[in-house]
Amino acid sequence: MKNFKLNVVSKYFLYALLVTVLFTSCADVTNIEACTTVETYGFWSGLWHGIIAPFAWIGSLFSSEIAIYAVNNNGGWYDFGFIIGIGALTSSSTSATRR
Repeated sequence: MKNFKLNVVSKYFLYALLVTVLFTSCADVTNIEACTTVETYGFWSGLWHGIIAPFAWIGSLFSSEIAIYAVNNNGGWYDFGFIIGIGALTSSSTSATRR
């Protein structure tokens, strides 16, 4: 029975590791020079960046090419989307721990 629990835990760990690697590959950074020519990030980009922020943070530990927060954003709407994206992850994880 102990071996079964260990196998289930290691299986979930491998799934979590795979998901982390996949989401880290979605994180991207824009060059500062490109920020002057590219359209600013708005609400939807902020929402997406908030959702992938934990995975981007893990990726940023290993690569300086990955950023957590977009430099070229439109201010309040980007921030609002970013906070909602972060909140979506934390609210789902806290409700899962209550069960």
